[in-house]
Amino acid sequence: MTTPIHLNQFQSLIESLNEVLSFVKPADAVLRQFFREQSKIGGHDRRYIVETVYGILRHAESLLPFAPIHASRRLALLFHMKIEGRSLRDLEKLCTSEELQWLKDVKASPVTPSLSTKTGLPEWIVNKLKDLYPEEELLALGRSMMFEAPLDIRVNTFLVSREEVLNELLSLGFNASITPHSPLGIRIQGRPSLQDLQLFKKGYFEIQDEGSQLLGLMLAPKRRDLIIDFCAGAGGKTLLLATLMHNHGRVYAFDVSSKRLDQLKPRLKRSGLSNIMPVLIESERDQRVKRLNGKADRVLVDAPCSGLGTLRRNPDLKYRQSAQGIDELVVKQRAILESAAHCVKPGGMLMYATCSILFEENEDQVKWFSEKHPDFVLTNNEQLELGLSGEQYLKCLPHKHGTDGFFAAIWQRKVS
Repeated sequence: MTTPIHLNQFQSLIESLNEVLSFVKPADAVLRQFFREQSKIGGHDRRYIVETVYGILRHAESLLPFAPIHASRRLALLFHMKIEGRSLRDLEKLCTSEELQWLKDVKASPVTPSLSTKTGLPEWIVNKLKDLYPEEELLALGRSMMFEAPLDIRVNTFLVSREEVLNELLSLGFNASITPHSPLGIRIQGRPSLQDLQLFKKGYFEIQDEGSQLLGLMLAPKRRDLIIDFCAGAGGKTLLLATLMHNHGRVYAFDVSSKRLDQLKPRLKRSGLSNIMPVLIESERDQRVKRLNGKADRVLVDAPCSGLGTLRRNPDLKYRQSAQGIDELVVKQRAILESAAHCVKPGGMLMYATCSILFEENEDQVKWFSEKHPDFVLTNNEQLELGLSGEQYLKCLPHKHGTDGFFAAIWQRKVS
C-alpha cells in the first residue's frame, strides 16, 4: 500500500523541484539550502521530497516525452503515476482538472521507447557511447546508473584494521560487509548517517566509493615518496595515499579552491596523519607547482571532469553537463596533465584519473598524451584483480564492478 501524498507535501516538493530543475547548482546543494530555509518541514516530508526529486532526475528520460525538463508539476505527477504506479484517484487531489485530463491522455498514449528512454541517458550522452558499446551493454550501463549507489567507506588503516571497524559496525546493527575489490573498504546497505559515530569522530574511516579507493591502490605509493595530488579537492585520495605511505614521505595536496582545501583540514586532523601539506594554487602554472618540477616520485591528476560516472549519486549531472562543456573540460584536462608531467622525476609515475565514462575524457586523453610525450611509457594494470589483467588502464563501471564509473592510466617517465 502506497503512502498518501498530502497537498502541502506536494507543494513543498514543487517549490524545491523548481530550484533543482534550474540546474544552476547541484541538486544536493539546492536541497540543503531549501531545508535550511524551510526549517519547519519535518523528517517524513523531507524524505518524500528528497526521494521524489532524485527519482525524477533518475527517470527523467522516461518522463520527458510527455513534459519538458522545467515543467516541475507535470514531471512530479508523471513520476508518481508512471514510475511509482500510483492511480489517478491517488493523484486527483493534487491536480487541476486540466492536469488530471492530461494524465489520462498520457496513460492512454502508446510510446515506443527510445535508446535514451531505455538507458535513462540524454540523447547527447547516448550519441557519444552508442558506437563504443554493444547496445546490450549500453543498456546495462545506463540502467545500472538509475539506481542509488551503495554507501562505501574506507578504513584508515594507519589507526585501525578493517576487521575491527567491520566488527564494530556489525555490533551496532549496521548491515555491513567488506567491499569485493578494495582491501580497505566496507559497504553499508541503506543510507544511514555515520558522522555521529565515534568510529568516524576518531578518524577510523572516511566515506569513499570503492572505485575511488582503487585509484590510490593502483598508484601504489612507497613510504618515502614525494607525491603530488594535483587536483586534491577535499582530499579523499590524498588521505588514502598518505595512509598507504604509513605517515612517511610527503604528499602535496594542490587545489585552486580554498573552500575545497578547507574541507580537507578537519579530515586531516581526524586521520592522525602528518605527512600531508595542503597548498592553494592559482592555476596549474603556479610557481608553487613549478618549484617541484622533476622532483615527484608519483603525481596524481584526478582531473576535473564531467562526473558522468557518478550518476548514481548525482543524476542531475546529465542535465547540468553538455557536449560543449565536455569540449572545454578536455582542453582543461590537457593543460593540467602538461603541467603535472613536468613535476615527475625520471623513473617516476604519473596517473591520470577521472570519474567519467566518456572516451574523450579517458582513452582519447591517454592516446593524446602518449603521442605527445614519448618520454612517458604506459604501464600495465597489474596491481588490481578486476578481470582487467594486461589492460593498460583501470576502468571501473557500475554494471560490471558495482562502483561508480572511474578511469585511470599510469605512465612511467623514462630515466634517460
